[in-house]
Amino acid sequence: MKHKLLGEILTEEFHLKEDAIAGALHIQKEKGGRIGEILIRQKRITESDLLHALGIQFHITVSPSLTLEGLDTEFATRIPIQFLKKYRMAPVVNWKKATIAINDPLFFQPLDDLRTLLCMDGAEIVLAPYMDILSIINFAYDVSRDSAEQVIEDMHGEDTDRIMSEIVDTEDLLENTSDAPVVKLVNLMLSQAVKARASDIHIEHSHHELKIRYRVDGILYDMLSPPKHIQSALISRIKIMASMDIAEKRLPQDGRIEIRIADKSVDIRVSTIPVAFGERVVLRLLDKTNVLLKVTDLGMPAESLDLFDELIRTPHGIILVTGPTGSGKTTTLYGALSTINKTDINIITIEDPIEYQIDSIGQIQVNSKIGLTFAKGLRSIVRQDPDVILVGEIRDLETAEIAIQSALTGHLVFSTLHTNDSASAVTRLIDMGIEPFLVTSSVTAIIAQRLVRVICEDCREPYVPDPVTLQNIGISPEILQGKKIYRGRGCPSCLNTGFRGRTGIFELMVLDENIKNLILKTPDANAIKRQAINQGMSTLRQDGARKLLEGVTTVEEVFRVTYQ
Repeated sequence: MKHKLLGEILTEEFHLKEDAIAGALHIQKEKGGRIGEILIRQKRITESDLLHALGIQFHITVSPSLTLEGLDTEFATRIPIQFLKKYRMAPVVNWKKATIAINDPLFFQPLDDLRTLLCMDGAEIVLAPYMDILSIINFAYDVSRDSAEQVIEDMHGEDTDRIMSEIVDTEDLLENTSDAPVVKLVNLMLSQAVKARASDIHIEHSHHELKIRYRVDGILYDMLSPPKHIQSALISRIKIMASMDIAEKRLPQDGRIEIRIADKSVDIRVSTIPVAFGERVVLRLLDKTNVLLKVTDLGMPAESLDLFDELIRTPHGIILVTGPTGSGKTTTLYGALSTINKTDINIITIEDPIEYQIDSIGQIQVNSKIGLTFAKGLRSIVRQDPDVILVGEIRDLETAEIAIQSALTGHLVFSTLHTNDSASAVTRLIDMGIEPFLVTSSVTAIIAQRLVRVICEDCREPYVPDPVTLQNIGISPEILQGKKIYRGRGCPSCLNTGFRGRTGIFELMVLDENIKNLILKTPDANAIKRQAINQGMSTLRQDGARKLLEGVTTVEEVFRVTYQ
């Protein structure tokens, strides 16, 4: 029976116009490629449409989705991952039946090879979406790998010189098949950290011990303890990946690694410092596939959210976000930028590092090696006719002065400071050398924030905490009446911590006339804070108590991040 042409099927089934087919054929003739993929790129059809048409053309069943449930991953030990990714096919063997999922029926020779290698001559062939096939492949090769703990176990007794000689480079960590133990350990350490949602990896050591810790949801956990004798090889491997000088062990160094782990693209900032018994290494993991948060997703209470939304749309002034390192300040500012980002305003940022790429926004990376500091970059930004400026951090008097001048000349400026609460930011600016009248003339609002861990939904349970503890946090028995307090028991989905993810608690201080008059009289942070509270400002602890009553977090978390 004669096969219909793909264009004919698409015209009949999806009413695709002939000029669309002709245009795709013209591109195919000039640049090559498959006509179906060209039409998808042109958004003439969807992948689902193409699979349906290919199913009709080749008489193959279409499977709209694939499941990982009960998947047998034994094939991962017999077939190279590159083969399956290249030909876009995956064996799907589970408790239901054995099938081979393919995305392109023209790869019939590799399909026959796969059937022969896995003795699956009788398996049904189905057409499936490419991302579903990729998920099957990545899942199978991830779970079939040795664990980091097993690799460490195998390292005991290994020859140190042989380990040092086997350090090589890598690409996609799931595709790296090196048997070198240190290469394998680093790859597993990184993939395990990404899977655990870690933000940092710490490699620490003492005279007798080497230890690897992950920071998950803001808390450090001991994860691995490799043998001490691989310390030099482990650090050298990381330095090679980060393009750092492996011979220099006396000075601090900074580097950067870009890796792919399955469908995730991860940017890693590497920092080394010399300490007793060697070097200490910290890796900061930035998942570039993370979705940029909107202002409404930050966890801000409704009344503060409305006020904040109003403030970020003002034409000029400075809005400061304060808090310690890792408290989500940059995420809040990115959320604000993405909210106001429209074609009629020019937004330029200077950051260190650039954590998210935002469309149609000019983002400058600080580079102190060539003299591009916050202050120097900010001087150049104001000549670029910006409406909104983001300064990653105000670190010195020069940067603070330029930011204030920018706000006074009609720009809206966002920036961060490292202070404990909103009122302390005023004291910090004055301490830097900024005159109080300049602070009151330019700063419109200051937000203090912290991140609290969110109770895991899978193991959340109600309990009765100590009444005195609740009283200390500002929750009286009357307020608690009819409400429940929750905690997490700990389960596999939250790594037995009882928490999964984080949310913000906020303190929003608007500099109105009363507070501005007080600042002109005294820079005392306590007096400024008392005035703001008297005018209705919710403190960090009060917002934490609200999150506690909503069942979002625990008493201990609120105390941990608001301890004074």
